[in-house]
Amino acid sequence: MIKFLVKFFAQRFLSCWVVLIFDILTISLSFVISYFLRYNFNNLLINTEEVKIQSVFIVSIYLLSFAIIKPFRGILRHSGFYDAFLILKATLLASILLIVSNIVSTSFDLDKIYIIPYSILVIQFLLSMSVLIGSRVVAKLIYIRISRQFITSKVPVIIYGAGDAGMLTKNALIKDVVYKYEVVAYIDDNTSKINKRLEGIPVYHQKKVLNFSFIKDHEIKQLIIAIQDLNPEKKKKIVEKGLELDLQVKVVPAINLWIDGELSSHQLRNVKIEELLERETIEIESINIERELKNKIVLVTGGAGSIGSEIVRQVLTYNPKRLIILDQAESPIYDLQFEIKNNQNFKNLLNRTEFIIANIKDKFRMDGVFDLYRPDIIYHAAAYKHVPLMEENPYEALMANIFGTKNIADLALKYSVEKFVMISTDKAVNPTNIMGASKRIAEIYTQSLRSTSTQFITTRFGNVLGSNGSVIPLFRKQIQSGGPVTLTHKDITRYFMTIPEACSLVLEAGAMGKGGEIFVFDMGKPVKIYEMAMKMIKLSGLIPDKDIKIIETGLRPGEKLYEELLTDSEKTLPTHHPKIMRAKVDSQDKALVDKYLHELSEIIIENDDFKLVDKMKTIVPEFKSNNSIFKKLDH
Repeated sequence: MIKFLVKFFAQRFLSCWVVLIFDILTISLSFVISYFLRYNFNNLLINTEEVKIQSVFIVSIYLLSFAIIKPFRGILRHSGFYDAFLILKATLLASILLIVSNIVSTSFDLDKIYIIPYSILVIQFLLSMSVLIGSRVVAKLIYIRISRQFITSKVPVIIYGAGDAGMLTKNALIKDVVYKYEVVAYIDDNTSKINKRLEGIPVYHQKKVLNFSFIKDHEIKQLIIAIQDLNPEKKKKIVEKGLELDLQVKVVPAINLWIDGELSSHQLRNVKIEELLERETIEIESINIERELKNKIVLVTGGAGSIGSEIVRQVLTYNPKRLIILDQAESPIYDLQFEIKNNQNFKNLLNRTEFIIANIKDKFRMDGVFDLYRPDIIYHAAAYKHVPLMEENPYEALMANIFGTKNIADLALKYSVEKFVMISTDKAVNPTNIMGASKRIAEIYTQSLRSTSTQFITTRFGNVLGSNGSVIPLFRKQIQSGGPVTLTHKDITRYFMTIPEACSLVLEAGAMGKGGEIFVFDMGKPVKIYEMAMKMIKLSGLIPDKDIKIIETGLRPGEKLYEELLTDSEKTLPTHHPKIMRAKVDSQDKALVDKYLHELSEIIIENDDFKLVDKMKTIVPEFKSNNSIFKKLDH
């Protein structure tokens, strides 16, 4: 019966008029009590008739104040800091009006019955404000206490962080009406807090809590990270320790994402795998990049792709004279156009931005674009990059990655472009697939170009988090659909970098380049894809191979287990930026490279994939096919 009544009234809320009546009664009663407190409960010193008249006057003033501020419109059971602030404003406004009334009455020698002693006004203010706020807190606590009596799902948790955010997290958890959260302990690194208690909950060092014994004894289900500015490396260690203990790890969102400035248990989110792959924020010398790009005409090929679009966003922050965004994909470039139009930071730059649908393989069209806009800087991000697809379509890989790059590079020379920055890949190093080999040939061609007017620079890096076709979005979709998670091989490893990080290093490398360099980025430590899949499943609150199966499908055509950033014959030289290294490579003779590309173009006409790939292996001797039909061409 009680449970039925709780559910029945849970969907009904007090009318704001009922709350207003309660507030006015509270004001009236607190005024009477203020008189008694002021005169030490001596009835003989209190004029009853005067108090009655003043009570009506007080209530009238507070009604006016409440009508302006409207603190009575809040829902009692969901009262928070904002409601308390409204009460403070309303009572403060009423007190100010009463003080003004006193001054006016005294100055103009009006009826003294409306002159209320200031001591009583102060007591009245403090008392009414305390009771109004306190009554809402009590109503909220009673509702929480009653509603939690019937919750059967008990969830013992640990909160990492015994600061303000940790306390707010605890308060949010105890208000949850679906799960009965029990905060067993706080974890904190501040030694002055260790072994103390916060509202009865002990604070421990992580060594005491994050171990199998403590977790088992207290049946802990979740670890909640409540520290906002946690070091990425430290956060990674905490999360991985939690996963090791089979805990569901959640994080408190940024304060600006809290609803009405208040945290709810429903806002706690699972840790994303990207957060475990993050590194310390890379510092770039924006002065160099600004000097490079400000008031320049910049062309970004492949500008609607995952890398190209981020380069566009970053270039816009450096106030270019004009930005030409070129891509063959209609829908993505429309989406980017819509994003820039609706970005408050970029609205003033929209009239300097051009969106062009074009294909870099079409030299005639590209010539028209160059002739019209005369770019100063080119970021060449356009390319086909999916390894298995390019293994099946060598013609397209060569036409886009090699001859498309040749078109842009040749036009850069023709129109005396200051800098041509090519986005390459780690798959160009000791390539085992057509995509990687095509990018390596594109590198060779751009390096062979010699010009006093145009500087050709190449940047190389590995996989980027969240890029189109990335393994992480694929795994996430598979987990959300109930599995299985598919990977090609348990031992496969890859380097990962965030898209903004990679693009900022591209701009930095482009600014420091003088021509002919291949810049290699520090990609950090390689990541085992199998371990990443395991973590993603655990971060979703599921158990690998029980809730979600992991299946090996075998290496795809052209795929290799390990990626490299430098060939065996290459060496790296440091630059002024610790995350950017310069690969020392020998450029090939322009006449020889032209001969190779001419031979490739003649074979393309024959439409023979094996002849094409065989010629690529001649140009790039280190190109050895892996798990591919073209493997028989290797000698």
